[in-house]
Amino acid sequence: MPRQQQPARPARRRSYDQFCATARALDSVGDRWTLLIVRELLAGPRRYTDLHADLPGVSTDVLASRLKDMEQGGLAVRRRLPPPAAAAVYELTEHGRGLLPVLAALAAWGAPALEERRPTDAVRAHWFALPLLRALGGLTLGGIVEVRLPEGEFHIRTGAEAAGGEAYGYGPADRPDACLVLDADTALALGRAELTLAEAVGEGRVEVLGEGSLADGLRGWQSPHPALVPLNSPVA
Repeated sequence: MPRQQQPARPARRRSYDQFCATARALDSVGDRWTLLIVRELLAGPRRYTDLHADLPGVSTDVLASRLKDMEQGGLAVRRRLPPPAAAAVYELTEHGRGLLPVLAALAAWGAPALEERRPTDAVRAHWFALPLLRALGGLTLGGIVEVRLPEGEFHIRTGAEAAGGEAYGYGPADRPDACLVLDADTALALGRAELTLAEAVGEGRVEVLGEGSLADGLRGWQSPHPALVPLNSPVA
């Protein structure tokens, strides 16, 4: 009689085995690529192929393994979109979205190392969202700010718009309340607090498009009669 095969035991994730909050956190997110996957999912649900495209250098096996670990650890869930999309996407749980201030702090700590872009460095526009979130952190007005960089576009939610959801998103916004046009160096300088948004606008390093209170607030009221530019105006 053939011997019955025993079911494989689930692999036990490595642990520091330390009764320490920092060690427990690193048990969940300390593996290579995990926090960068969180960075991608902070902007909203994403398909596996999209994640792989925006994480240059990660192998398919490692990405699949990390996503599985994140599901098991309660950081992310996998769900299927309804027709006509009918695609599977990954998204962060509330527990996973709680890592936003951690990623923002890491971005602020690591920003001084971005003085020069290396020839081998990949870049995506939405990777500048975390530094700009810090620069816009003092805004009390709620709304959606579209950000246009030479590398691409993304959008940031401020005030009540950001509560309980994604703080930023991929690509242009459907109906932005304001738009910022700038380059990557200025975005990093704002994130490093080397200059304020009002200073950047005054120096011509940031162009603010749009009408309304949020656009006016972003301009910092640089003149008694600020020129209001419609959002659909062409950008040179």
